[in-house]
Amino acid sequence: MKRTRRPTVRMWRWRRNPLRRRIDVVEAWLVLGAWILAVVCALPVGLVTQAAVQHDLDRQRVERQRVTAVLVADAGDRPTVSEADGDLVWADARWTTADGQTRTGLTKVRPDTPAGSRVTVWTDQAGTLAAEPVSPGEARLQSVLAGVLAGAVAGAVVIGGSYGARVVLDRRRMAQWDAEWERVDTRRGGRTG
Repeated sequence: MKRTRRPTVRMWRWRRNPLRRRIDVVEAWLVLGAWILAVVCALPVGLVTQAAVQHDLDRQRVERQRVTAVLVADAGDRPTVSEADGDLVWADARWTTADGQTRTGLTKVRPDTPAGSRVTVWTDQAGTLAAEPVSPGEARLQSVLAGVLAGAVAGAVVIGGSYGARVVLDRRRMAQWDAEWERVDTRRGGRTG
């Protein structure tokens, strides 16, 4: 059996049509407005987020400095940091801050590192341990991805809101159709002509 394909009628809500109701036109304008608003909102939200993340990562790169620390004890029997870091372990290290204070803290080192070894750590302006700042290329990539994600979320929120409004319009349309069927249904005493 051969299946015939019915032609689709595009943009029917915008054309003159005896079956088109006012609610169909409202829905068409709602969908158009939602897509325009989603694009108009997503772009600035994405750009602002990208700039904020880029600024924060640049600030971290400026504020953090590399410091040489000395291991206080052997790193041998410590538990590993995580699967992603390979076989690095936590070890106690001591370093001197820019204002001359001596501090200690845990840093990641290889398990075979003996006490007294010099290791490189990163500190913030207060002299506490901090993560190594990302490179300019990584910062650019992270900020662009954050901007795209934020823009997509903003657009999705607008489109989701329009979908909720369309659900309300569909319920209203169904109620109108039910009322119309009640009026013309011959089984319930309605007239056909």
